[in-house]
Amino acid sequence: MSSADPAPARNSIPEVDFGLDDFDADEEVCDDFYRQVSVTQDMLVRLAEHHTADGAHSYYVLFDGSATWGIPGTPQVMAVCLQRNLAKRSFSFEQVRLPLPAMAQSWLIHRGCPPETLDLDPEAGPPAADEMTRALERRLAGYGDRYAMGYSYTSDDPDDMVTVVVLRALDERAPNPFRVLVEEVDTDAWTHTLREGGFATKEEALRWCDDRIAGDAAPLPPVRPAAAFAQPAGLPMAPAAHPPGRSR
Repeated sequence: MSSADPAPARNSIPEVDFGLDDFDADEEVCDDFYRQVSVTQDMLVRLAEHHTADGAHSYYVLFDGSATWGIPGTPQVMAVCLQRNLAKRSFSFEQVRLPLPAMAQSWLIHRGCPPETLDLDPEAGPPAADEMTRALERRLAGYGDRYAMGYSYTSDDPDDMVTVVVLRALDERAPNPFRVLVEEVDTDAWTHTLREGGFATKEEALRWCDDRIAGDAAPLPPVRPAAAFAQPAGLPMAPAAHPPGRSR
C-alpha cells in the first residue's frame, strides 16, 4: 500500500489486534503505547505482520488513516515492534512513522524480523506497476540501513498522490551522498511506482522535492551505480524530520 493512499472503507477493515489483552506494563509504557499507537487503532490498516512462534515478539507494518488529518506531509506508515515478557505478562514496544512501507519493513528487519515473513498484503493497496518498482522496494527493505532519512513529504491529494523522501548516505564516500525516492500512485490504473535519483547536495535534493510537490519537477537525475543499495551496513533509518512551513 502506498503511504499516500487513503484508508479503504472502514467496514472492510478488521481492527489490528496487538495481542495485549492479557498483558500489562508500567503506567508510563501503557500511556506511551496508547498515545503513540493505539489511540488511532480504529484507523490503522494492517499492511504486514509477523509473530514469533513463542508469541514473544510481534512486528507490524501499518497504514494510519488518521495521519491525513494531521500536519500536512506527515508520514502515513507506522512500524511497530512489540516485545512480550511471557513469564511476567508484561510488554514493551518500539514504534516509528516512516513514509514508505519498504522503509518500515527495513526498520523491522533490522530489529529481528525475518525478511521473508514480512510481505505486504496485496489486497491492502495499489500494487507495484512494474519490476523497477518491485526491485527498488526489495533493495530498500533489505539494505535501507545504509541511509539516514532527513526529509519526507506525503501528499494524499487524489489528483496527485505522491510521496518524496530524501536519504543521506552514511558512507561519506558515496558518489551520490543524497538520494531522493519518489512514490506516485496512478489512481486510474490503481498501481504505484517508486523511482530514485541521486544528488550531490542536500539543497539540490530538497529543491527537487519542493518542485515535485508543486507539480513542476524536472526528471530525476540518474543514480551512479557505485551508490546503489548494495550491502547492509550502518544504523537503521531515523524517522522523518518535518521542516516547518511546508503545506500539502
